[in-house]
Amino acid sequence: MANDSKHKWRFWRAGGVDQVRLDRGVDLVHLDQLDQKLWVALACPVKGLEFDERTLALLDTDKDGRVRAPELIAASRWLGRVLKDPETLVRGADAVPLANLDAATPEGKRLLDAAQHVLEGLGKTGANALSVDDATRTADLFAKARLNGDGVVPPDTVKDPAARAVGEELLACLGGVPDRSGKPGFDAAKVDAFFAACAAFAAWHDAGAKDAKTVLPLGAGTAAASAAVDAVRAKVDEYFLRCRIAAYDARAVAALARTTEDYYALAAKDLAITSAEVTGLPVALAEPGKPLPLAGGVNPAWADAIAALHASAVAPILGKDKTSLTEAEWAKVVGTLAPHRAWAAGKAGLEVEKLGAARVQAILASGAKEALQKAVAEDLSVAPQVDTLTDLEKLARCHRDFHTLANNFVAFTDFYARRKATFQVGTLFVDGRSCDLCVQVNDGGKHGTLGAMARSYLVYADCSRPGGEKMQVAAAMTAGDGDNLFVGRNGLFYDRKGRDWDATIAKIVDNPISIRQAFWAPYKKVLRFFEEAVAKRAAAADEAATANLQATALATAEAGKAGAPPVPPKPKFEIGTIAALGVAIGGIATAFSAFLNAFFGLGTMMPLGVLGIILLISGPAMIVAWMKLRRRNLGPLLDANGWAVNTLTKINLPLGRSLTDVAALPPGSERSLIDPYAEKRSPWPRIFGVLLLLALIAGGLWKVGLLSKWVPQIPAPEVLWFESAEHRKDREARKAQEDAEREKSKTASPAMDGAK
Repeated sequence: MANDSKHKWRFWRAGGVDQVRLDRGVDLVHLDQLDQKLWVALACPVKGLEFDERTLALLDTDKDGRVRAPELIAASRWLGRVLKDPETLVRGADAVPLANLDAATPEGKRLLDAAQHVLEGLGKTGANALSVDDATRTADLFAKARLNGDGVVPPDTVKDPAARAVGEELLACLGGVPDRSGKPGFDAAKVDAFFAACAAFAAWHDAGAKDAKTVLPLGAGTAAASAAVDAVRAKVDEYFLRCRIAAYDARAVAALARTTEDYYALAAKDLAITSAEVTGLPVALAEPGKPLPLAGGVNPAWADAIAALHASAVAPILGKDKTSLTEAEWAKVVGTLAPHRAWAAGKAGLEVEKLGAARVQAILASGAKEALQKAVAEDLSVAPQVDTLTDLEKLARCHRDFHTLANNFVAFTDFYARRKATFQVGTLFVDGRSCDLCVQVNDGGKHGTLGAMARSYLVYADCSRPGGEKMQVAAAMTAGDGDNLFVGRNGLFYDRKGRDWDATIAKIVDNPISIRQAFWAPYKKVLRFFEEAVAKRAAAADEAATANLQATALATAEAGKAGAPPVPPKPKFEIGTIAALGVAIGGIATAFSAFLNAFFGLGTMMPLGVLGIILLISGPAMIVAWMKLRRRNLGPLLDANGWAVNTLTKINLPLGRSLTDVAALPPGSERSLIDPYAEKRSPWPRIFGVLLLLALIAGGLWKVGLLSKWVPQIPAPEVLWFESAEHRKDREARKAQEDAEREKSKTASPAMDGAK
């Protein structure tokens, strides 16, 4: 089907994002015309999803473990070319109707012929559809065949015994390449590399054999002699340099030697022959013109190496009777072996050295290379047929799975429609709730970095089964509260196959769960603060009392021994303590009184005052929670698992409530409120609460003047929030009379003073 017209797309709103609708076959085969900026994801991992892993592996053409947008688009175009009616993709049927294969295109004709051939081989001649099982069985059969078209040949499939042996040696030297059957094998590149290494090694060995007198002066023992010289060369060169310095200035002899204190320091340690302190000492004591001893007087750490030098190099070159070695003789030994060292440094074909020169020469002289190359070419000759069978399996699987994959890749339709997306691996039950938004943790390091960016309350749980199978999941808690969630708490996890796993909380990323939780959070924090403070004070008081008791008992025992009267115990309370408590209680009472006075001063606005106090306490926490909840995002959790989420995937409050279910009684259930183990509550808290409520009501009525009106014996407040006209006249008359009496008393006061 050609994509020659501009396709008309349809979108729907979900999660605050416009997502494309992919409910028609023509939508699926025109994905190349959808702007990738509108895709929800641009890549997903092959493993760790609730999706057929083999289908994803067939779509992953570059075999990097991820299916990316270009690979999905390529599959979409291919399906459009080989199918007559793409609407069958939406149905997700397990079998591909042969009548739907487009024989007018070369690819469709090739797949149609292959499908008919496969069905005939399976004994289903005349069948009108090819199932996923039919295609998979045939592809597996050919993948395990001797010739499977991948150009990789396991050695045991080579017919010629001599060439088969060379193939096994090739794998032993260079390692193998995985064959479609799963066995290790060799390909054309491995064959070329192996025989190139053999040729290089043989050429190097032949060069040494041609100049054997110079390169191998000691014959077969030259290599051992050269190795013995290399093992001690640095220490022997250092020794002769020390001797030359000592000959240059006799005062240097003492300086070059170790002091007695150095040996005292060595003697204080647990020494071994191979310890750094011993091996770091000179190979022998240096003196002017002194030859290197080959037996006695040698550093114990180097005695074996010097003995090997004597046996392998000195004796064959200078004679067996040599018991010491002058600097000139040492130079002769090194010079004799120098050509061998230069030849050995140019060694080539190291990969095949362990086969030995004779075997390498035999391999090169045989016709094994041509035989192995022929085996590779023979395997590649069936590649078109095998590739067709692979494409046939890919077609059958895409016919069944492509619509589901697109709705979990290009759009997150399954997730927002609550149909269990491919990344939702199961349900976690813990703390009286079930959480559906659970993703498998493939990379703990990435989750540690990206998890907090999801702005969700995350619970990381380690899951295990009795058979030893283990995994870790990250669950987003989107309902309830986190009061009883803590590291170490156990739960149960059910995967999508219905299997149960033991789950233990290993980590928590704390974020708001709901507005309701944020409302109560300040009060719970204050309550926890007081509980912890009381517990700390009680523990401190208990420790202090125990310490005082122990001190008093000790003092009494000491006084009894000395015959003195026992020390009287310290009074429980001191006058200063009682005074401090009084001041504190007075301050608290004054503050509480001021609060009540201000509260009652609100009059009819007291309910609004109560609401204001509540908002003052809970408002900030609720605002912060609202801001974080509106930013909850699924993307970081998926990105940590190898997805490439391309847009904002919000988890708003309604969606969040649907993802986590809190325990609730089923509708129609019978419930008995009689609890035989219920705690008996004291009536005094209720009585105190009722009295406090009545006092508040009475105070409010008095403040507004109603209590004084109803009970004349109770004086009215100075300021009334509302009063009747009659009451106001009486109050003004009383005030005028009081003012007149006050002025009269002021006038009479000077006259009385004059009379006196």
